[in-house]
Amino acid sequence: MTWKFHGARGAAEPDVGPYLPAMTRRAVLASALATLAGACSPLAALNALGPRDRNAGRIARDLPYGDDPRQKLDLYAPRDRSGPLPTLVFFYGGGWDSGMRGHYGWAAQALAAQGFLVAVPDYRLVPQVRFPAFIEDAARATARVGDLASAHGGDPARLGVLGHSAGAHLALMIALDRRYMAAVERPALIRAAAGLAGPYEFLPFNVSSSINAFGRAPDPTLTQPVTFVRADAPPIWLGHGTADVVVHAEDTEILRDRLTAVGAPVEAKLYPGLDHADLISTFSPLFRNKAPVLAEVSDFFRRRLGQS
Repeated sequence: MTWKFHGARGAAEPDVGPYLPAMTRRAVLASALATLAGACSPLAALNALGPRDRNAGRIARDLPYGDDPRQKLDLYAPRDRSGPLPTLVFFYGGGWDSGMRGHYGWAAQALAAQGFLVAVPDYRLVPQVRFPAFIEDAARATARVGDLASAHGGDPARLGVLGHSAGAHLALMIALDRRYMAAVERPALIRAAAGLAGPYEFLPFNVSSSINAFGRAPDPTLTQPVTFVRADAPPIWLGHGTADVVVHAEDTEILRDRLTAVGAPVEAKLYPGLDHADLISTFSPLFRNKAPVLAEVSDFFRRRLGQS
């Protein structure tokens, strides 16, 4: 199957002077990214200026999974790759109150270039909604990807979810708490899950983002992925940087230990010196040499979902 790609953005690195040596081009790009990061999210800056994986791209956009304007998703796939492909749903972070899928095309492209059909949904945010609406959106989007996958070269029987930061919280909540996927009538759809720098045990709520998102929950324990560890959980991979001061690596260690204690299949990797943003920014070709996060999470999904 040959994929039709939408739009030229991301097909190649930005033109910073092809006559420059590779290291010089990267330095120019890094400088430009740093400048743009002063005005917006550094991860959004990667989408605007960073290099992309050339052998993958977006194949569909604005696919609805609900009636709200934010309940839409985009799909990415490898170029020149026949299906059916293992399918991933990627949830971006942003403290449950910010973010948009258009800023994460570079990350989706990186995953797609590894041989996956990749969906990136938006979801409703605080203050429009509070817990559990954004988790319900994650489940609803995942179910919709299960419905769409076959028509776009993916395999819904080999579907995984992953996310970064607050997105990792969403991915692990719908993977561990049975109620969310049962509510969309797809209780066995998720076959594997991964979290990058995720908050999994953050009681009591003591920062504005968690207070605003979860502070009204009648039972705060039901907002925490660690509450729902179970022996029959889908295989889980967890990654965290030891220099993360936004979400401490202890969250990953706690979830890993509790899953291990009940006999659940879990793998965890701590990356020395990496901070919160590094766990996803290393998906970019510009920063990929900092740590093999993309390679290792991709290897996990290939082993657990199977290759096409």
